[in-house]
Amino acid sequence: DGIANGQDGGDGERTPEERASDYAGAFDTFMRSGCDITAMSSEQRDLLRRGHQELRTQTAGTAAAGGYTVPTDLADEIISSMLDWGPMYDGNIVREITTSSGNEFDIPTNDDTGNSAAALAEGADLTDDGSGDLEFGEKRLDAYVDATPWIKISFELMQDSAFGLNAFVGERIGERLGRRANNKLTVGTGTSQPNGIVTASGLGKTAAATAAVTADEVIDLQHAVNAAYRRSPKCRWMFADTTMAVLRKLKDGQGNYLWQMGDVRVGAPDLILGKPYSINDDVPAIATGNKAILFGDFSRYWVRKVGSPLIGTVRERFWPKIGMAGLIRYDGELVDTAAVKHLILA
Repeated sequence: DGIANGQDGGDGERTPEERASDYAGAFDTFMRSGCDITAMSSEQRDLLRRGHQELRTQTAGTAAAGGYTVPTDLADEIISSMLDWGPMYDGNIVREITTSSGNEFDIPTNDDTGNSAAALAEGADLTDDGSGDLEFGEKRLDAYVDATPWIKISFELMQDSAFGLNAFVGERIGERLGRRANNKLTVGTGTSQPNGIVTASGLGKTAAATAAVTADEVIDLQHAVNAAYRRSPKCRWMFADTTMAVLRKLKDGQGNYLWQMGDVRVGAPDLILGKPYSINDDVPAIATGNKAILFGDFSRYWVRKVGSPLIGTVRERFWPKIGMAGLIRYDGELVDTAAVKHLILA
């Protein structure tokens, strides 16, 4: 057992996987003891303290009194639950950047889709009038903090060794963080919160009606996005589930549905006008003045994540229950507004 606790040669001889397993065991003991640090061995206490200190160093400015670094498997459970509550935290849809600190992160931007080359006559000089210069902009990613309300857990549950406590806590915290993060990455105003994809997207099409869309308007929205962005593997549609019900009923001039069924046997997704889609219920529904449908290259939306989730614990406040809460730091920004456009209702 000495080896498992980082003895017999020191922690430096342990593999990363073994150290992660040691820490996960210490964290599990900590929770099952009712978050009583005094009930743990000195080696386990040292593991928790070292992990907590390392994470606090990486995320300066974040307070999590009583919290400890989340083990890898628990962090994965939280993130997995967050993905289930919306696509905007999914690195397979947006561009994901993970940083160890929360310092301001500046992104240089450039939209060069309107420029091209020109014919050059024999013996002629190259054009040098400044028209070929690149025009750069800048976007900034901060590190906003979101935290869950307290989750109160009975001491009986904490002590139940037959129950998958890590998965239970991770799922509950992940669901709460996921609801909040997806909402702000979708409709955030950009002031003291992320600039959501709906807010940041450019105008692609204005529907003629106040509470309805037509097949032609959906096609117009698709072609409002430059073909170069449409070729991106992350080019897709995004809308609420209620909007999906409307789009599935639309037909083209030949009577064919715009929606096409995929094939789960080969992993082919359902498509609309040849492109996949993501259901995101934080995108506004079809109604007057709402930006109800998004289309474009979502890899141009950057989601910045700072470190791993944090978990805070308290004992006395909810005794004999244990209080636990989760915290994340993140931001989001569309670095090219031409890459994703929206359809807005009149």
